[in-house]
Amino acid sequence: MDRLKLLGAPGSPYTRKMLAVLRYRQIPYEMIWGGHQNPPPGLPQPKVKLLPTFYFPADGGGVEAMIDSTPIIRRLEQDYSGRSVIPSDPALAFLDALIEDYADEWLTKAMFHYRWARKVDCDNAGPLLVYWSMPTIPADQAKAAADAFTKRQVDRLYVVGSNETTAETIEDSYKRFVGILDGLISQEGYVMGSRPSAADFAIYGQLTQLGIIEPTSAAVTNEISQRVRAWIDRMEDLSGLEPEDSDWLDPGESGTRLKPLLAEIGRVYAPFLIANAKAAMEGADEVSGEIDGRPWVQPTFPYQAKCFETLRDAHSALPADARKTVDAALSGTGCDAIFGAIGT
Repeated sequence: MDRLKLLGAPGSPYTRKMLAVLRYRQIPYEMIWGGHQNPPPGLPQPKVKLLPTFYFPADGGGVEAMIDSTPIIRRLEQDYSGRSVIPSDPALAFLDALIEDYADEWLTKAMFHYRWARKVDCDNAGPLLVYWSMPTIPADQAKAAADAFTKRQVDRLYVVGSNETTAETIEDSYKRFVGILDGLISQEGYVMGSRPSAADFAIYGQLTQLGIIEPTSAAVTNEISQRVRAWIDRMEDLSGLEPEDSDWLDPGESGTRLKPLLAEIGRVYAPFLIANAKAAMEGADEVSGEIDGRPWVQPTFPYQAKCFETLRDAHSALPADARKTVDAALSGTGCDAIFGAIGT
């Protein structure tokens, strides 16, 4: 395989995240637009049918299907040298992983909410998702498919935590985040310095939808920060950027530079992760608690309980000096609660 194949869709933030990673890292690829309802012939199916699906050469020959953008990024780091998206310093790498997880697992709540919670956004997204997948479908069939798909997605809003109880918390958090990102970009162009990291690409993936596709959130984004709106377009293709090791943020400055973003993560995502992990440990079907001073209720999400454990394990595995730097950066942000005791 001279070029890495992947299956994805324009409306998938994780597809857009990984496409931008491939471009920046200058990894040759073949983009297959579509979905698992019509899988690419001759390629294996993943056990869980999610997008994007990457097709890597398998040991001993053949091809293996792989999903989940975070481990795919780590696989690419092993398979391809140069232009890394993971900081070389272990403390920075950990903070980057925490922010990437927030983007993948919390900002996606905003993406799903803004896409399906209002009729104006539903009416926009439904047809787009159909035409992205089937550009030659007749208009009457497209409308029927869009209506059916929209109903299914609206009915699933509760799965990601979007409901009447949580809507205000989700929207307020997104608005604060756009302002925080504006401040970070204004300093060196990216979250972790003057070169992009996995966190930047995770944020970018969600913003390809929130900042451009969904009418309501796109208007919010542009009103708060045209800098962020412009950043989305630049992030699409950074293949011409020439990064240097010195472009990463100084670890000693990470606490100050990242404090506003870490405080936002600690304000909303950390309490969700903790409540969700406790619910999963107890075998509860529902997460019920308080986030940002308001009630929060949603079904327990096993995958995000796994994210919680992954972050805790990564923190425990840090070298002593790196853990000291990380703990200083997290102190007082609310993120430190993730790494305290649970179940006691």
